Amino acid sequence: MVHSNSRYRVGELRPSQILFSYGIGAIADLPNLSVMIMGLEDWDTTYTVELSEERLLIAVQHKLGMQVKRLLFPPTPSEGESAATPKDEASRIGIPVAPFPSWMVCPRCRLLAPLHSGFFDLESNPYRFDRTYYVHKNCSKAQKPPKVIPARFLVACEQGHLDDFPWKYFVHRGHKDCNGALQLTEYGISGAATDIMVKCRTCRDSRRLSDAFGKLGKENLPRCRGRHPHLRQFDEHCDRQMKGILLGASNSWFAMTLSALSIPSSSDKLAQLVEQNAAVFAKASSVEVLEAIVSAMQSQGLLQEFSGYTPAEIWEAVQAGQRDRNRSTTLATDLKTPEWETFIQADPQKNAQDFQLRSVEPPTGYEAYFTQTVLVEKLREVRALIGFTRIQSPGDFVEIEQVPQQYRAPLSRSAPSWIPASEVKGEGIFLQFSEDAIAQWEQRPAVQQHDQDIQKAHHNWCLARDLDPAQIPRRSVRYVLIHSFSHALMRQFTLECGYNAASLRERLYTATSHEGKFQAGILIYTAAPDSEGTLGGLVSLGEPDTLGYHVAQALEQIRICASDPLCASHTPSDRAVSLHWASCHACSFVPETSCEQGNQYLNRSTLIPTLQGDRLAFFV
Repeated sequence: MVHSNSRYRVGELRPSQILFSYGIGAIADLPNLSVMIMGLEDWDTTYTVELSEERLLIAVQHKLGMQVKRLLFPPTPSEGESAATPKDEASRIGIPVAPFPSWMVCPRCRLLAPLHSGFFDLESNPYRFDRTYYVHKNCSKAQKPPKVIPARFLVACEQGHLDDFPWKYFVHRGHKDCNGALQLTEYGISGAATDIMVKCRTCRDSRRLSDAFGKLGKENLPRCRGRHPHLRQFDEHCDRQMKGILLGASNSWFAMTLSALSIPSSSDKLAQLVEQNAAVFAKASSVEVLEAIVSAMQSQGLLQEFSGYTPAEIWEAVQAGQRDRNRSTTLATDLKTPEWETFIQADPQKNAQDFQLRSVEPPTGYEAYFTQTVLVEKLREVRALIGFTRIQSPGDFVEIEQVPQQYRAPLSRSAPSWIPASEVKGEGIFLQFSEDAIAQWEQRPAVQQHDQDIQKAHHNWCLARDLDPAQIPRRSVRYVLIHSFSHALMRQFTLECGYNAASLRERLYTATSHEGKFQAGILIYTAAPDSEGTLGGLVSLGEPDTLGYHVAQALEQIRICASDPLCASHTPSDRAVSLHWASCHACSFVPETSCEQGNQYLNRSTLIPTLQGDRLAFFV
């Protein structure tokens, strides 16, 4: 990570963190600093790598505009490259950041002031960038300038805005012509807002931080200024009330991402190779240009797999692929249906370098509930960051398209021509449910009543957030069943497959296809970008006998929850603070990065009998 103003290196993050934990607009806590990841205009794309995934690029263009031409991996040094001195080329590779929040606190004299006040100096070590920090140069209570720390209070709103806490406005109870120095004092050891007080050293006004939260916060904080610190700009208008949050709060940044599996569209090996290298061949305008590109890259040890083909053959495959993409009308809005069709067919003739399927029998003992199991021995997933939200998680909505436009914070000041992306390679298990079994289950009166309960809870949830229920489609009872089973099986797999819980991820197929056929399936796969994603421990659990054992164990584990009877009897309240039923951290929840719905729309009672009875149980 590189300080955007001075080009000082200030810390390190993994590439996957740069996108999905500390992406553009997020705050990253470094050893001595808190920094904001800046917008796309500040990024240097010299050291980025373009990722090829045509289906995902088309979906991104549908969301952000046709001006988006590339999916780029964040700038990182090449493997084995490191900076021995500050003058080395590798020392200039990174993503831009700026200090945020800009208000700092001296731990000795408790002075509270912004960085531009002149009280603080930046101390950097070009050889140890983790030692970059600010000091209070004239502290009255220390002989040596002490390191200052970021003030841990911020304000944000649901429309994606984030700002420094309005310290002067808050302590003076409104606008007041007093520019006195502020002091932040903690009276207790709990760190609670009730034990923290901000004082003005000049006019002696003071106030406890507890007045900035809850109902009092609505009365004591000003209207939102519409600030986007990652873009260095303000929106013209925002009618929202500021909400006090803590530095590092989990609701200060939620990634909005799109992802697609790299599924081969043809069994022809040359066509598959061309599809995998689409970003390279997109630059070729003629067979002569293509021949020059291939020759240049092969001289560097790349594209060796094309050595058995003539330039004319490669050019024809490139043009054929382009014609197929132009004819496609569903790619932009539906990423999952092509994947569903590929899984249920499980054609080994279409196996490619990064995508290999093997169909086996359904789990032993559960043949009445599942049609087939597909072992995904190799897969590649490409993910792209298209925006973010604050306060309100996009995982609470059915699809990204349903997140209200005013909630979506942009990645750049102008329409972007590229967006950051990453890829992961791993393995997985696909389970196809029996459509007949699910259709019979959906006809039960209790299940139909539960579907109405889901609709009511969704309606209340929307009203509590000032959203129009008619504009935000809800999930079906079918989705609740499949989603709940996915969580139960993921939790069971983590006990046996060798992966930690955050390394597994779900992909649910529950929609109606364009031909009117229903989808009912789950893909549980590894989502780790390093070697942990390809250990082989997950696919080995998909053999019929082994998987049958794990399905039985997964269902048995959720029959009784440690939080019962409270968990089994839980329902969303009229205020709709949640959208889950019999489920909790003890029995059903998984890490947020593993769930595609933010741990919403779960109910283990749809799977097996619980303390509430067996009226909804699918597995009987």
